[in-house]
Amino acid sequence: MPDRGNNNLHSPIRAGELTICPIILRPVLIVNRLVMSFIDILLQKPSYGWQDANGELIVPTNRRLFAEAISRMNLTRSRKNWISLLSLVVIGSLLPFLYFFIVRYFSWPLLIAIVVYSIIIMGTHGTIWFHRYCTHRAYKFSHPLWRILTQHLVIKTLPEEIYVVSHHVHHAKSDQPGDPYNSRAGLWYCMLAEFNHQRIAQDLSEKDYLRASRFMQHTGVPINSYSQYTRWGSIVHPGYAIASWLLNWAFWFAVLYLLGGFALVCAIFSSALLWFVLVRAFNYTGHAKGQEKHVEGLDFDRTNLSVNQTRPGLFTGEWHNNHHLYPGSARAGFLRYQLDLAWIYIFCMYKLGAVSSYHDSKKEFLKKYVAPGKSSNG
Repeated sequence: MPDRGNNNLHSPIRAGELTICPIILRPVLIVNRLVMSFIDILLQKPSYGWQDANGELIVPTNRRLFAEAISRMNLTRSRKNWISLLSLVVIGSLLPFLYFFIVRYFSWPLLIAIVVYSIIIMGTHGTIWFHRYCTHRAYKFSHPLWRILTQHLVIKTLPEEIYVVSHHVHHAKSDQPGDPYNSRAGLWYCMLAEFNHQRIAQDLSEKDYLRASRFMQHTGVPINSYSQYTRWGSIVHPGYAIASWLLNWAFWFAVLYLLGGFALVCAIFSSALLWFVLVRAFNYTGHAKGQEKHVEGLDFDRTNLSVNQTRPGLFTGEWHNNHHLYPGSARAGFLRYQLDLAWIYIFCMYKLGAVSSYHDSKKEFLKKYVAPGKSSNG
């Protein structure tokens, strides 16, 4: 059933967002501080830190950012670097497909297929799976089979853990020191965030690790025990992550080969590479490249730099300012022209019985932000 109540139940609590009476002010502030304290230690701090002694954002040089990324992928330094190295291995494994596409199989129809698969299909899947389900639990599946189907709708590139845990921190600290892909720190700060800022901290207590692992429990990804976490430095075991990646690739390689031979395989796997690399740039552009560029009547959440962009909105359902306003909503396209392909998939799955419930904030948004304007103009 649709849930039109409090759709932010599964989103992180941000400091100052609670409305409370003076009688309960002190207990709530204590809880709020505890939540923020946990968020502050959740991710592995980069060597250059999040903020200086004055609380100002540290903006490292590009050279420092690349040095940090290289150190985070060094297995000889620590086996816990496996999850960062895996992303580099994925990129390296996709490069031959791009080479053969350019040298041997290039055609304009296949190039169009690359653009459509990368920008629309993989982009929309990222919104459906990583963003609205894995992170914000904006909807629920009626059976694990539908969850697994949705998880593997496209070629797998990104481990769920890297996205989910850090995205909770992003919402708690949007555009502030500690935001893992803070647009104020520049493009490469966001592009290399997967290596430098998005990994879970390596020294969590058992209690804090169990709290962190709860972010992942509904995704179906097997959770490491605390002893496994201390060995591997992650919530997910490398064995599962690698096996899931290889099985997904084997399936899609076979399907694409049967549909269009090695040419189609090279094109679509090249498209996956394009998405995997360029999706990092959205964390920069989706927050207006670190500048305040809100548009009146379009961007209603002014607590952060997020903006509603036309291309990501129409092609993937990423109306990003709307999403920051109602992060727990399965729909982010609230205005009439805001097509939301991710929401269309979720709603169709609901009608088919594959999704059992969802949160939808459209009515609340229209009542709070659109109806008052109509009344005043009338």
